[in-house]
Amino acid sequence: MAVWVALDAMGGDFAPQATVEGALMALKSFPELGVYLVGQPEVLAPLLKRRVPKKLEIVPAKEVVAMDESPIGALRTKLDSSIRRSFDLLKEGTAQAVVSAGNSGAVLATALFVLGRIKGVSRPAIATVLPTIRGQAVMIDSGANVDCKPHHLLQFAYMGAVFSREILRVPSPKVGLLSIGEEGGKGNTLVKRTHQLLTESGLNYVGNIEGRDIYRGEVDVIVCDGFVGNICLKLSEGLAEALMLMMAQELRSSRLAQIGFSFARGALKRFQQRIDWRERGGAPLLGVKGVVIISHGRSDAQAIKNALGTALFFVKEEVLENLSRDLAELPSLVQSAQR
Repeated sequence: MAVWVALDAMGGDFAPQATVEGALMALKSFPELGVYLVGQPEVLAPLLKRRVPKKLEIVPAKEVVAMDESPIGALRTKLDSSIRRSFDLLKEGTAQAVVSAGNSGAVLATALFVLGRIKGVSRPAIATVLPTIRGQAVMIDSGANVDCKPHHLLQFAYMGAVFSREILRVPSPKVGLLSIGEEGGKGNTLVKRTHQLLTESGLNYVGNIEGRDIYRGEVDVIVCDGFVGNICLKLSEGLAEALMLMMAQELRSSRLAQIGFSFARGALKRFQQRIDWRERGGAPLLGVKGVVIISHGRSDAQAIKNALGTALFFVKEEVLENLSRDLAELPSLVQSAQR
């Protein structure tokens, strides 16, 4: 039985070309996948060039939400946008997941309005898996909430810990709070108050961590607000791309370097895949009643293909059900912290 994913085919800097190509690539790679291409048929159909697999259908949506458009404005006025129609398919049970590289604010607002929150969750958050020296870690929140209160970050920590256990298979995830110093007294007011809450949380909280610790793998869950998290991600992406370009420049600089590259080609390719955000495709929006994968606005076909694969994995592994069960009864500390 196919798992059908609603793909916002009009969302992203390189849509719809990248979304259509990514969908076709995903259907070849994942036999259990079905894709609803949600968008303007007159734009999408010509891009398929008669290459219409069995498990691909175009679902009409007249409107497109621009990347710089007001999320609330789009939610109120564009009821037939590709984002809204994708979530309608998920809500009615026609699709089992949504993938979008479009306006992330509009995706978040629509997810909240159409799907609602899981019991016990006050604010959904984006959980991004990062490669580390020791394996993988999850950063939460990485862009959904730019203004937070201490109890929000406390809740992110619980969601991140559940995600780490369920997805990354870490039995007792170590939780770290991103700050400007390891000492408990370091940081702004938000970080200091959150540190106090996490100390009493019952989580495997190891204290504050600094930016340089993110990729060392000493913690499994990195907690921060979405403003800081998104900056960290964009900085990391830019650094990874710059490193690869610098490496290419050095390899072209001498014949000896090119000879050395021929021997290390396999290792360098694996390294590139390890740090390339396109290999992960997208990040889940945790805390809403549905599987929602948010992709980078710059996603190309490869990234879209991998995002669809991630959505398929989440549905098959019943990640939403497991998260809902574990988060249904968040510790009373979260509730008391809100007062």
